[in-house]
Amino acid sequence: MQPPVKHIIAGNTFWLSAHRAVYWEEDRSLIVADLHLGKSGHFRKSGIGIPQTVFKEDMLRLVNLLQFFKPARLIVVGDMFHSHANKEMDLFSRWRNDFPNLQVQLVKGNHDILNPGWYTATGIEVHHETLEIGGFVFRHEDEPVVGKTLAGKYLFTGHIHPGVRVSGPGKQKLSFPCFHFSHRSCILPAFSRFTGLVSIHRNRTDKIFAIVEDKVLLL
Repeated sequence: MQPPVKHIIAGNTFWLSAHRAVYWEEDRSLIVADLHLGKSGHFRKSGIGIPQTVFKEDMLRLVNLLQFFKPARLIVVGDMFHSHANKEMDLFSRWRNDFPNLQVQLVKGNHDILNPGWYTATGIEVHHETLEIGGFVFRHEDEPVVGKTLAGKYLFTGHIHPGVRVSGPGKQKLSFPCFHFSHRSCILPAFSRFTGLVSIHRNRTDKIFAIVEDKVLLL
């Protein structure tokens, strides 16, 4: 695995990991979006044979990130869970007990529909629209919120599962998940590998970091 790639925003250091996460050094926070935990279990309940290894591999990557960066806080920018409670949520509850001192903050996304008591029981602090920390704002979707302004603040979002197309030999084109940085916001890649990709539209001043196998590459 390639070491994380350094990216500076407003004097703050963010480390981009090929595990589809960002570590904010000054705040000691690990930032992820769109984990969609329980999605494979949701499909199995509908009769579609998705193996539970999908969930286990995602959780293993998350554990590896926590052990590597040793953050004080985990910020989830929406869609931490995919749908209603299932067996994989029980597995997550047991996993949560292994990290009792980790502060977990969730900005709810459109898939986060679990009972409020479940979040409380698992030690997850829920924010319904936005989370603001210093000069940074975390929101699942890049949509206006009544009474909120982003003037002078930098926005982190998820939701769209950004991807970028790269041309290869023989007119071949491949799509990869990516981090998309503009002058005002960052769109995070979906943490879950059990998701599709939406091709992003970039401006000349944007910075795109593609995740290619175990590397983060600036395009």
